[in-house]
Amino acid sequence: MEFSDLQIFRTVVRTGGVVRAAETLHRAQSSVTARIQVLEEKLGVQLFLREGRRLQLSPAGKILVGYADRMLDLAKEAVQAIQSDRPSGVLRLGAMESTAAARLPEPLGRFHDRYPDVALELYSGDPRELIKQVLRADLDAALITDPIPDRRLETLAIYDEELVIVAEAKHGSIASPKDLSSKTILAFHPGCPHRKRLEDWFLRGRVTPGRIVEAGSYHLILGCVAVGMGIALIPHSVLDSYAERDRLSVHPLPAKFGRAKTRLVWLRDTPQTKILALSSVLLESNETKNAPLDDA
Repeated sequence: MEFSDLQIFRTVVRTGGVVRAAETLHRAQSSVTARIQVLEEKLGVQLFLREGRRLQLSPAGKILVGYADRMLDLAKEAVQAIQSDRPSGVLRLGAMESTAAARLPEPLGRFHDRYPDVALELYSGDPRELIKQVLRADLDAALITDPIPDRRLETLAIYDEELVIVAEAKHGSIASPKDLSSKTILAFHPGCPHRKRLEDWFLRGRVTPGRIVEAGSYHLILGCVAVGMGIALIPHSVLDSYAERDRLSVHPLPAKFGRAKTRLVWLRDTPQTKILALSSVLLESNETKNAPLDDA
C-alpha cells in the first residue's frame, strides 16, 4: 500500500468524487479511478459503493479513511521533523483531572510561547482510558499517576505529588480511618488511582468505607467535603487554587499512601520531538517550584 494511493483515496473522499479529486490532484479521471481500483485489489475489499456516478464509502472504506488520515499526517510530520529541529504539528496530551487543573496552566502557556508551531490539544479523563488512547495513538502522550504497568510505554517522572486527607474544618486529627467522624468517601470514578489509594488506606486500617459519592471535579469534591458530607484524598497541589481552603482541615498520610509520582507516558518507538520538548518545559516549570525529581 503506497502513500500516493492513500493520498488519492483520501482526496476522493474529501472532494466527494473522482471528477473533483482529479481536478484537485491535476490528474486524469481515468488515472484516479485506476489507482482506486489498484488499492482495492491490494486490500481485497471494496472501498466505495457505486450508485451510478455517485460514490459512498463502504464499511471497509470508512475504516481505511481514519488510518489514511493518520498515516499521511504522520508522514508529513516526519518530513517536517527531518527538515526542522523545531517541533510543529498537533500534540494531543491527556491528563488526569487534578494534574490538568493544578499543574498544567503555567507550563502549557510557556510551551505555547516557546513552540508556536505546535497546536496543543488537552484532554482529561480516566487514567485507564488515557493509557488506552496513547496505545491506540489517539493521544501522543498523557500524564498519569503510578502504577503504569504496560511495557509498550516510555515513561518519565514529572511530578512528585503529596496526597492528603481533607475533611471539614472542625474535624479532629486524622491518623487512621478509625479517627473519621464520617466514613463517606468523596471521589472520582473507580479508575482514579487516588480513589484506589484511599480505599487501600481504609483496608490497611481494617475499616470499611461507608458510602462512596462519585463526583466529576475536584471543585465539587472539595465543596462537598467543606459542608461535612465526607472526606477525600487529593493532591496537595489542588488546594493551592481552592478559594475556600479555610473551610477544610488537611491531614497528612504515611509515605506509602501519601506520595505518588505523576509520569509523562508515550508510545515506545514513536516520533518524540514534540514530546521531548513538552517534557523539557514541564520539568523546567516544576524545578522552579520544587527540588529536582529523581526518576526512581
